[in-house]
Formats: sequence, structure tokens, C-alpha cells
Amino acid sequence: MDQRIADHLANADTFTALVAAVPEDRWDSPSPCEGWAAADVVQHVVDTQRDFLAQRGVALPDAPQGGPAERWAAHDAAVREVLADEALATAAYDGYFGPTTLADTLRDFYGWDLVVHRWDLGRAVGQEVTWTDAETAFVESQLATFGDQLYAEGICKPALDAPEGSSEQTRVLALLGRRG
Repeated sequence: MDQRIADHLANADTFTALVAAVPEDRWDSPSPCEGWAAADVVQHVVDTQRDFLAQRGVALPDAPQGGPAERWAAHDAAVREVLADEALATAAYDGYFGPTTLADTLRDFYGWDLVVHRWDLGRAVGQEVTWTDAETAFVESQLATFGDQLYAEGICKPALDAPEGSSEQTRVLALLGRRG
């Protein structure tokens, strides 16, 4: 399997594990994303990935139905089916920042989204999410690629100062406008 695909699927696996662990009575809990409940975080991930794939001409089944966990599971299964076609996943296209592939975009942007929003979802439902050192480094490395666009309306709040002596994860979360 192409490493970029494997990396995206690994991020999807950890997101899936958290989604599956959310108690049914916590889906309405507010998330760190202003105006979003826990269920909205999951729906955002589903919607943005579906929109991206549709823009690339990828045919997906109808939008998943049911509760957040069911919608995520159905969506994740559909994405995995798409990524099983490595020729499709690794074919080049002209992206927003230049030539890229579905595999690169899913790993670099949507994989980043999965890691960050896993923390948001965990915070919303009272489950501690600690990133691995590799996840923390990955999130931080992608920050530079977004530039000032990261802080555009509806994306991330302005960076915060992390308390002195903070963990790397807390420091990176502060760069995303989040208190770790």
C-alpha cells in the first residue's frame, strides 16, 4: 500500500476509535469549535472530505444517514473503497497549492483535520486525547503550509500564548487557537 494512503488510513483509524467511544448522550456537547457540538465536528469532517472527493470527480454513495457514529462509519468505508484504487489515489491533479494527488491531499490536509478534530471531539465529550510525538510534529509541520489562511474566518481562532513549560501538544494547540 502506498505510504500516503496508509498514513491517511492510520489517522482515520484513530478518529474512528474515538467516534465509536462517544456515549450517545454526549453528541450534543459543545466542542472547542465555536458554535459546534460534538456531532457537528464529525459532520464537518464527513462533509469536507465528501466535498473534496466530489470536486475531484470521485463518485461516492449518497450522504450517510443515522447518528454521527453511523455517518462516520459509512463515510470512512466509502473513502477506504476509493483509496483501494491506488491508480486513482496517486494520479496527479492541479491542486490549490500546485500539483498533488488525492493521496497527498488526504494525508496532508484531511489527515491533519482528522488529528486536530479528534482532539476537538475528545474535548467536547470529556475524553482526553493525547497526540503521539509523530502526530504533534505532523500537525505543527502542516501549520506553515496554511500561512495566514489558517486564521481566516471559520478556520482557527488566532494563536494563543502557551503557558511556559507547556507540552508540545499544548503549544501546538495554542498555535491553533485552542487551550490544551
